[in-house]
Order: sequence, then structure tokens, then C-alpha cells
Amino acid sequence: MRRPSELNLPNSITILRILALPLCAYALFRNGGDDYTWRVIAWWLFFLVGLTDMLDGKLARSRNSVTEFGKLLDPIADKAFIGTALIGLSMLGRMPWWITGIILFREVGITIYRFAVIRKGVIPANRGGKIKAAMQGFGVGFYVMPLSASLYIFRDLFMYATVALTLATGAAYIFESRKAKL
Repeated sequence: MRRPSELNLPNSITILRILALPLCAYALFRNGGDDYTWRVIAWWLFFLVGLTDMLDGKLARSRNSVTEFGKLLDPIADKAFIGTALIGLSMLGRMPWWITGIILFREVGITIYRFAVIRKGVIPANRGGKIKAAMQGFGVGFYVMPLSASLYIFRDLFMYATVALTLATGAAYIFESRKAKL
């Protein structure tokens, strides 16, 4: 069986996702981060970048072009994406730093743990992890998009549920890997 090229379409999309993050951050911070139009532009940019995460994975699997490089780069791109949004929002005073800290601690910690045990085996992403990633994306989107203050309670409750799921899926990942003796 022929091995897929490391520089294939899915991996190129992942690289473009990383390269687009400074543009997302620029739009988020433009005019002090309070400009309605730029906040909408930032939301669209983050949304489009988030969609590429689903696209590159689907393309890699459907074209049988999953590579070791892609397996390494995709989680890094995911963490860079969510980290750019969370840190930017916290710097602007829109996202509490404790939420940013908890989510990034879990994401970076599990990524380091995953790389540490990769030689022994891989626990693949499960449904909970995929739901967690989607909720993080939507949760961040609710903070980027200029919403009416009357919707803040729903936005905040959604993010609290996201933080809880983020912690639960991190614990489940460690539990599963220990159970598999990784």
C-alpha cells in the first residue's frame, strides 16, 4: 500500500489554519476589540478556521491520506486555535482568565500526555472529545460575537457547561489510557 504524502491537501489545510490565526487575532483586537464590525469579522474568521478542522480530518480519512505529520500537527493546530481565541478574549476582558486557564491547562496537559504515551499506543479521540471541541468552538464564538447583554447569561452558562465537559473528558482520557496500560 502506498504511503500518503506528508504535504497533502488535508495537511496543507491544517497549515493554513495555523497561518490564519494571526489574522483572526488581528480582527479580534482591531480598534481595541470593541468595534462591532470587526467583532463580526473576527467571528466569521474564527468560524471559518474552525470549519477547516472538520474538513481536513474528513478529507484525510476519505482519501486515505492520514499521515504521521497530520496526526502530530492537527492537535497542535487545534490548541493554537482555541488558545488564540481564549487568550485574546481574556486580554480584552471578555472571557474570565480562570476559564482560559482551566481549558488551556487541560488541552495542553492532555496533548503532552498523549505525546508522552504515543509509543505505547494511542487512545483515539472519542465522541466526548469531539463534542467537547465543538462546544469549545461554539462557546468561544459566543464571546467573540457581539451579543445583546440579555444573552450573556446563556452564553456564560454554555461556557460553564463547556468547562465541565472539558475537565470530564480530560479525566476520562487519562482513565482510559491507564486502563489500557499506556
